Amino acid sequence: MWEVWSECVSNKILKREKRNNLAESDKDDRVQPSATGHVRSWSNIPFITVPLSRTHGKSFAHRSELKHAKRIVVKLGSAVVTRGDECGLALGRLASIVEQVSVLQNQGREMMLVTSGAVAFGKQRLRHEILLSQSVRQALHSGQNQLKEMAIPVLEARACAAAGQSGLMALYEAMFTQYSICAAQILVTNLDFHDEQKRRNLNGTLHELLRMNIVPIVNTNDAVVPPAEPNSDLQGVNVISVKDNDSLAARLAVEMKTDLLIVLSDVEGLFDSPPGSDDAKLIDIFYPGDQQSVTFGTKSRVGMGGMEAKVKAALWALQGGTSVVIANGTHPKVSGHVITDIVEGKKVGTFFSEVKPAGPTVEQQGEMARSGGRMLATLEPEQRAEIIHHLADLLTDQRDEILLANKKDLEEAEGRLAAPLLKRLSLSTSKLNSLAIGLRQIAASSQDSVGRVLRRTRIAKNLELEQVTVPIGVLLVIFESRPDCLPQVAALAIASGNGLLLKGGKEASHSNRILHLLTQEALSIHGVKEAVQLVNTREEVEDLCRLDKMIDLIIPRGSSQLVRDIQKAAKGIPVMGHSEGICHMYVDSESSVDKATRLVRDSKCEYPAACNALETLLIHRDLLRTPLFDQIIDMLRVEQVKIHAGPKFASYLTFSPSEVKSLRTEYGDLELCIEVVDSVQEAIDHIHKYGSSHTDVIVTENEKTAEFFLQHVDSACVFWNASTRFSDGYRFGLARSCAHRCSLTTSSHGLPGRVVEVEGTPEICGPLGTLVVKKKADSSGLSSTKSCSLFSRFLTLLGVALYPTFMTLVCVLHPPA
Repeated sequence: MWEVWSECVSNKILKREKRNNLAESDKDDRVQPSATGHVRSWSNIPFITVPLSRTHGKSFAHRSELKHAKRIVVKLGSAVVTRGDECGLALGRLASIVEQVSVLQNQGREMMLVTSGAVAFGKQRLRHEILLSQSVRQALHSGQNQLKEMAIPVLEARACAAAGQSGLMALYEAMFTQYSICAAQILVTNLDFHDEQKRRNLNGTLHELLRMNIVPIVNTNDAVVPPAEPNSDLQGVNVISVKDNDSLAARLAVEMKTDLLIVLSDVEGLFDSPPGSDDAKLIDIFYPGDQQSVTFGTKSRVGMGGMEAKVKAALWALQGGTSVVIANGTHPKVSGHVITDIVEGKKVGTFFSEVKPAGPTVEQQGEMARSGGRMLATLEPEQRAEIIHHLADLLTDQRDEILLANKKDLEEAEGRLAAPLLKRLSLSTSKLNSLAIGLRQIAASSQDSVGRVLRRTRIAKNLELEQVTVPIGVLLVIFESRPDCLPQVAALAIASGNGLLLKGGKEASHSNRILHLLTQEALSIHGVKEAVQLVNTREEVEDLCRLDKMIDLIIPRGSSQLVRDIQKAAKGIPVMGHSEGICHMYVDSESSVDKATRLVRDSKCEYPAACNALETLLIHRDLLRTPLFDQIIDMLRVEQVKIHAGPKFASYLTFSPSEVKSLRTEYGDLELCIEVVDSVQEAIDHIHKYGSSHTDVIVTENEKTAEFFLQHVDSACVFWNASTRFSDGYRFGLARSCAHRCSLTTSSHGLPGRVVEVEGTPEICGPLGTLVVKKKADSSGLSSTKSCSLFSRFLTLLGVALYPTFMTLVCVLHPPA
């Protein structure tokens, strides 16, 4: 046995030397066990003591820091380890816990387990032995029902522990062996912590095991401790209480100077009132001193401790420099990843922290946004418009302060962000002026956003049914790198009477902070300051997406990866996502040289970081080696645009630019893919295969070819002789949502600056001719999946112009006037 153990330890030492995922400095920071110490009583846990010679560490202040934890204690409560009948172990749950502990151990962390279960495991074995010891005669002459009702003597807890310890440890060893990890058992009693020599021996043993990459499994030696006192909450016959290990886990965590103590129980964490009551709310973060405001319920059906004992132990460990999380280890949907989720900093259970945040929690912000949104919805349309006008004025009046804050963001982001993201992060006087104009546009057109009667139906005599627009509720908008998004979205939420939670990127923290302050200043003129909240805490986006009781709709504004991550993380909350901005321009064989060059330059070079910038240029094959093609290439070279050659384009060149890695790429920078096509149909096929249905353009003087392109390209915006950069809500002059796909065309002989009306709606025009918006017959509603997808894509390219879709419908029955 010794040889096997020795070989296993040798292999583990070699394995540990090969990996060092966590900083070596963590080891140096640890203070070696003191030879002397003082005993101190605290609360109702007299055996928990802190040696005064110990240099106290500092616990983590935020969940996000837990991923840096190196030494971790996991305490498995009785309800976690045992089955529901308290007679045997929950093997599936235990296997999942062992797997998570093994994953963390193999990452280079030092894991320790404090486990219950010996009594339950021994009880199962002893009951089985008692049944087998019954005489065969009695068993044969007793009916099955009588056999079930055979009296089983009350089993003494210490005897059960003695019978179960070896089996429990053998089970742990078998499970950890599957992950090439050794485990060692340590049984302790209260005397081991009172006797100084025993305490030093225990400390030294644990440090040596951790050094050899062995997982210590610690349990109280229930075979020799006094029997557990009966609990009034225990039910059933032959029920045995399992010894509580909360105090032991806290004592061990402080003694070993661990970074994190995870206490797994059968409840989600700490509640402000007994779990199960109607108004019980899970406490996300618990601070010392908050226990006076908490009402503790009864203890669990197994175990000697309850939530009050766990809280006292957790606070004591926190005082000793160890962070603590209490979470549910029995829920089938989360138990398979609860430990790893906690270490990753996810919002699981109750986190104990000594540092209170300066502002409200995100839950409190959600409640304030909902309350403020409801008050906002009751304002008159003119009052909401006045708020937006005031915000527009503040953007220009406080221009210097905004640009100064933005300068700080740019300086801090320099060298850390890619050039396209830096461009999106940057604010300028012209951007702020454009924002102010757009906000006033929204204010002017939002008079009937809330409470507009869409349909009135008489369903009976003296009874009418009205369908009216109402706000959705609380919106969560997550955006990256673009501080100008904050006032845009805020104005649209104000116009539609919705509460708003904003989560911006940390790279724009200074800009977002001042823009949010200005937004709240504008809201204050009508007493609805709390309706728009900026989440400044270290909440992970994934945690925000779990607040299904506070958030009604999530709208991500950023990269396609951000959208995918949020759609994956959202639990029970609708997500209005968008697609990438892979915009194409097809230059037909019948194109104007000057017009094509100007359109390519504007589409690619005016603002390459925008989602409506050109990414792929399709050239008709007949244009190769013509003045038009040469002029476009010369212009791109002057503008320092890096060209990537598509497969067909590269085949025509002796010395080609770098061949494109993927034809489905959104560069967001001065980079452009050029590909050759043989016809307009091939261009359409290419767009459908590699595009994102955002914005696609044809440049041609042939009206028939243009109409064919407009009718066959399935994208949110299709343009004729216009820059892709016209895909913008402000450019369209829209301040309300439009659920229709658009085709934008520029007449080749229209007058610049001319305003026309299509279907009674005045539209804007571009510098190259008249822009005409046409409604397509196949997108008249949102009932089909395709239409919803088109609307989602349209949301991206029109940006803020479509956000007033923050409306839902309600039906009201009332007698006619």
